[in-house]
Amino acid sequence: MYVFFISLNNQFSHTLSKNNYFSRIITVFHERTAPEEGYLVGYGALLQFYELAVPLPDRLAIISRKHKHYETEMWKVFTPRHKPEDTLMGHLTFALKYEGIELGLLKKLFQKTGPEEITTIITNEPTGQYSRKIWFLYEWLMDINLNLPDLTAGNYIHLIDETLQYAGKAEPSKRHRIRNNLPGTKEFCPLIRRTPMLEEIIQLQLSQKVNNLVAKIHPDIMARTASFLLLKDSKASYAIEGERPPVTRAQRWGRAIGQAGKKPISKDELIRLQQMVIDNPRFIKTGWRTQGGFIGEHDRRDGTPMPDHISAKWQDLPALIDGLIAMNQKMEEDEIFDAVLAATMIAFGFVFIHPFADGNGRLHRYLIHHVLSRKGFVTPGIIFPVSAIILERINEYRKVLEHYSQPRLDFVKWKITDDHNVEVLNDTIDLYRYFDATKQAEFLYSCVRQTIEVTIPEEVDYLERYDQMKIYLDNHFEMPDKTVALLVRFLQQGNGKLLERARTKEFQELKIEEIQAIEAQFSEIFLNKII
Repeated sequence: MYVFFISLNNQFSHTLSKNNYFSRIITVFHERTAPEEGYLVGYGALLQFYELAVPLPDRLAIISRKHKHYETEMWKVFTPRHKPEDTLMGHLTFALKYEGIELGLLKKLFQKTGPEEITTIITNEPTGQYSRKIWFLYEWLMDINLNLPDLTAGNYIHLIDETLQYAGKAEPSKRHRIRNNLPGTKEFCPLIRRTPMLEEIIQLQLSQKVNNLVAKIHPDIMARTASFLLLKDSKASYAIEGERPPVTRAQRWGRAIGQAGKKPISKDELIRLQQMVIDNPRFIKTGWRTQGGFIGEHDRRDGTPMPDHISAKWQDLPALIDGLIAMNQKMEEDEIFDAVLAATMIAFGFVFIHPFADGNGRLHRYLIHHVLSRKGFVTPGIIFPVSAIILERINEYRKVLEHYSQPRLDFVKWKITDDHNVEVLNDTIDLYRYFDATKQAEFLYSCVRQTIEVTIPEEVDYLERYDQMKIYLDNHFEMPDKTVALLVRFLQQGNGKLLERARTKEFQELKIEEIQAIEAQFSEIFLNKII
């Protein structure tokens, strides 16, 4: 359980100004150490005061007693002049202005405040930009209309501040005179913060970069590169799950990845894809889960579940998957929204929901390919070996998954079932609907960048060198393709030298001077050395 730095007396009213809450100084908040002493403000103050049962935002805000304004990985530090009014409206305004929108936290807050306090805030300043945002968010999240008349005057304002978070296509709300630019829907809407790392990578215009790269490569080389990357990605996707499938199975899943983007995502399509992943359904029920689920181990002594991640309640799956599909459709129709960010929200959202008993990880990585293809990020036929890159960076990948999962374990109440599974006892749907996907976006974008700047050029370069070596062997020895492939593989294993075993067995027909000539040619082509 999280430890409160400040305990609140239950007899206190939930009126911030009556408690002089702002004057409280913290150095540690929910086991998170602040970079210096400061006054907790914004979402942190609201979470603490109302004792909201939600994961901490990735970053919190404090007011320094010094005149410093800076940011760390988990904190935003402001100067005393940024001090908000010590009221619900003051801290909400500060949060929306400087911290962005935290949908899950706001919904929990609105459940605590009830409609009266929110109505009072809006009545006091009905045309203010932040009161209008609060008004819209309350009605959107709570799915009720407050007893307030529609606005008839005032300029429209965007709901998401695009200097803080990435926004979707705006849809006007006449009642609030708000342009709703949330990227998702009420049923499913993760958000991504605008960070220096993401801004730097987005400015590289990697989509244009890879298309320019492909245009310069001979079509035959590019086709062989794509084929290799496809199989590589399929094998790696199984390896991430600790499996070593037969080549035919990996090839079949590779063909499915190659078709990513051809069909729209639907419930039926997701089930079809899962059936392709599951080779033997005798022991695994395909289709949507009809019981609880978790990722983790069982205690060896008594079989007690030891979850690292608890899947969404199976009763919530229809609403969550409908929401995810609706958001995916919305992303496809939004020509401006970044393709990799869209892939992050859809693919990671899917794996966090974990709707199937098995196959979730592979479908999660398939969805990355699907969204990139549907959003036109790359030339058709080009597959990013995302799974291969993830396998290389498996520890980083696990940390990205844990960044979402671990903080949420404290807010899921569960009991052990007779078959040593978990049964979730409380309402958890919003933990999967609304989350900050920034860490996942940074990881995925870095994988895409590595693929474009390193993996594809390296594979193209290898195939071009291989073709040079093949031409030499064809011209001088008339070797069949299989023999050429075997010879090159042996030379690579020997770092340019043909090992004694190969000399005396597979290539015993070659003379010493022929072997030396082949080694010299290989070193010049592959190792950039002249012997």
